[in-house]
Amino acid sequence: MKAFRLILLAFVGIALFSCKNEPAYYVSDLQALWHEDNTQHYVRFTEDAATRTGYMWGYEWNANEYEESDLFDPSMFHGNGWFEYQMEKKGDLHEIHKMSNGGADIPKEYVISRLTTTALEYYESGNKKNKFYFTKQ
Repeated sequence: MKAFRLILLAFVGIALFSCKNEPAYYVSDLQALWHEDNTQHYVRFTEDAATRTGYMWGYEWNANEYEESDLFDPSMFHGNGWFEYQMEKKGDLHEIHKMSNGGADIPKEYVISRLTTTALEYYESGNKKNKFYFTKQ
């Protein structure tokens, strides 16, 4: 009986230490207006379905150059400043930026390191030094 308790305790200990506490992020928490700390850079992740299956529209602007409403001008709509995004639960954020000149799509991949009701932090995939910090507006 004593040996059984020791084995059971060992299994419980292994199970506790082997569990990974990876945070789960949800796209609904991302969908908002975000302001990058100490800049005039804003990003809005919308709920609107984009052209690619499973992606949604997002857009960004620098308040020194544009207002958010400027991005809805027909000459800019879904051009510079616009991107399609998709997020995986584990925090991988895939963005495809739209270029109005030439129609090129520019893929970008980020890893979300923090997403709360008020804060968003992410870095470029493969480059943890290039971090971005945002506050929900």
